[in-house]
Amino acid sequence: MSGASSINVGSYDVHVGAGLLDRAGEIIRTAAPAHRYVIISDANVAPLYAARLRDAVGSAQSELLTIPAGEAHKTRELWSHLTDDLLAAGYGRDTTILALGGGVIGDLAGFVAATYMRGIPFVQLPTTLLAMIDASIGGKTGVDTPAGKNLVGAFHRPRAVIADPAVLATLPPNHLRSGIAEAVKHGAIADAAYYAATNTELPRLLANPASSAMRSLIIRSIEIKASIVLQDEREGGIRRNLNFGHTLGHAIESESGYRLLHGEAIAIGMVLEALLGERLGVTASGTAKRLRDTLTRAELPATIPKDLDLKRILLATHGDKKAREGATEYALVAEIGRAIAGVRAPDETVLEVLTQSVSAQ
Repeated sequence: MSGASSINVGSYDVHVGAGLLDRAGEIIRTAAPAHRYVIISDANVAPLYAARLRDAVGSAQSELLTIPAGEAHKTRELWSHLTDDLLAAGYGRDTTILALGGGVIGDLAGFVAATYMRGIPFVQLPTTLLAMIDASIGGKTGVDTPAGKNLVGAFHRPRAVIADPAVLATLPPNHLRSGIAEAVKHGAIADAAYYAATNTELPRLLANPASSAMRSLIIRSIEIKASIVLQDEREGGIRRNLNFGHTLGHAIESESGYRLLHGEAIAIGMVLEALLGERLGVTASGTAKRLRDTLTRAELPATIPKDLDLKRILLATHGDKKAREGATEYALVAEIGRAIAGVRAPDETVLEVLTQSVSAQ
């Protein structure tokens, strides 16, 4: 398609290009032909873009289901509600789900698709930077539980991912910064040159999400994640590198009651896990400072909010889905551009790092 780039992730392609939302019908009908299409979106995104997507796939052939916005609604209860709505309306296996929104919608709608009628096709149409470069790619779907994030879910590949950077024009600045955090992570674990370029371009990226710099960031981040997913779809090896910043980040995000955006919590988690790696002797000295400087320039938090309970954060890491044999494992970085997964750390060392983060403020 003219003006668009495509990155292959095995059985599906990720399409990136300004204006793709209005031309999405052609991609969707080719990748996931269906008798009917169900768009699942949230109360923030649906008023902006759902009508355009319905026009693209055919209004008579599509229906919109809208849920409240926010991580707090990525629950088993909402999954149940959506599947009940589909059953009540008589949707069959000749239906395709269209996930229109950020990472919450992609995870939840994908889980609906993975489980409805034992699995029906779905297409990801991410509308946030974080979803474009990370959450929509790799086939992970799921919901949160009181015990932690994404602990109930399934691997279910989308038939296609359609990312239109033009929609970032309506993305709130804090959500744009949240996506930048995942781009920083991709550079930190896999590409030192990309990390440096992202750091240099930060003012331009934050000022103009429609810039060529943003398009380059989106494409390179997708390439990094696609390369890792193609080697290890089920997270048995190298894919665990993508969890850098996420073991502590998820715990902090949950403990904050999700007032911290995902990318904000991951930014804090990356700095903390770099500090942890330095204490354990597996991360090069000065890495945490370099990450902190970059994330601060991106106007992202780098320290734990003072009102959070550090022992509860530590306890939350014990229920992390990456734990093995009852022990919490961390994906750390040896240095910027090179990751090291499967590192176990004593609780007392982790608690020391958490305490250091708060006392340094």
